[in-house]
Amino acid sequence: MASNALVGIFRVKELRERVLFTTLMLIVFRLGTVLPIPGINVRALNAYFLSMQNSGNAIIDYLDFFAGGAFSNFSVFMLGIMPYISMSIIMQLLLIVFPRLKKISEEEGGKKKIQGYQRIGTVVVCLIQSFAVTQYAQSISRTVEDLLTMPMLSFTLIAMMTVTTGTMFLMWIGEQITKRGIGNGISLLIFAGIVARLPQAVWELITRVRSGDLNLVFVIVVFVMFVAIVTLVVFEQQGQRKIPVHYAKRVVGRKMYGAQNTYIPFKINPSGVIPVIFASSILTFPLQIASTIGGNVAWLAAVSRALNPQGVLYNVLYVLLIVFFAYFYTQVSLNPIEIAKNIRENGGSIPGIRTDRIEEYLTKILNRIVLPGSLYLAVIAVLPTIIQRLFNFPPSISYLMGGTSLLIMVGVDLDTMSQIEALLKMHHHDGLTKKGKLRGRNL
Repeated sequence: MASNALVGIFRVKELRERVLFTTLMLIVFRLGTVLPIPGINVRALNAYFLSMQNSGNAIIDYLDFFAGGAFSNFSVFMLGIMPYISMSIIMQLLLIVFPRLKKISEEEGGKKKIQGYQRIGTVVVCLIQSFAVTQYAQSISRTVEDLLTMPMLSFTLIAMMTVTTGTMFLMWIGEQITKRGIGNGISLLIFAGIVARLPQAVWELITRVRSGDLNLVFVIVVFVMFVAIVTLVVFEQQGQRKIPVHYAKRVVGRKMYGAQNTYIPFKINPSGVIPVIFASSILTFPLQIASTIGGNVAWLAAVSRALNPQGVLYNVLYVLLIVFFAYFYTQVSLNPIEIAKNIRENGGSIPGIRTDRIEEYLTKILNRIVLPGSLYLAVIAVLPTIIQRLFNFPPSISYLMGGTSLLIMVGVDLDTMSQIEALLKMHHHDGLTKKGKLRGRNL
């Protein structure tokens, strides 16, 4: 029973320690999102963003959404984990473009070297974005006189150091959760930031319905859409295409192993929510630079207006990047050449397919799966914009009712539950579900 499984989580020592450690790290993360950087007058800052919220600023809402509410607080975690994700994308691309880097990653200890380069690159990205943040604070201080409590030069240096340290500390928390906790640490940090905004969004929704700003019928329609999309996302995340593989009899040492029939499970969406997170991160980086420094540079202000999250250009780029990263990440994680090589080396074959054409067959199957899967992700990702345009929903609510947040919440939840279930069964306990099996993915 599910209730016994929940009790069993705390009966198993290893699982109990992992869950408690993960909870503690997430509490530290949430505390950091409300801890302001030195030199900021919190009252003046809150008054400014309250006025901005009333006037509506889609770019600030978007940046604040991905920072888990830390951006509008000017907290030590205001950049969130996105600089690390941006640098990981850049590093993956560099490994493909430069064969020497690829060779280093395949050597003994090469992965640690690549991770070291990635950390150094993350610091550089953080310094660039943190400098943009200080310029944004300077532009706010022109309208809010008592916003900064120290000279601009001192504030710039301290803020850049504080915010960069905050992101690197978040990166460390994510690694510790992955190693000593439950689930993927980086994904859980993004998940926690989204979930933490749910109560405020629900209260804002109730307030707007009471005041008459939102039609109750529209709210019910959107809620039904939300439930239906969650159901479809769960099916899509767990759906798979099974490729049958037949292994002939073989001799290993003095033992003979009989023929085996198995299959390769190709997910309908092999890359999970990675394309959405990558696309969001790639767009967030120039958007943040343009929106924060745009007040001082004319062409950056034009870029900021063009990349409005509710605009056509942004959403077109968003869809194209999701499709691109779906193919890119699938080729990195599920390389048909490597899979075919492993099948041949182990004496396997796919019924009806010649041995020398296995790569071609697997590539064809993957391409057929990835395209509809990536388009499905893209449709869900642009759903918040559609909800805002059709039903006049505020960004804080529409971002949580669909799009990236929905995919991340469902994907991370399934992945974490599958790990908990695996640990429970390893210690001879029942799983979290009465029937079936949870299938998660490493995000």
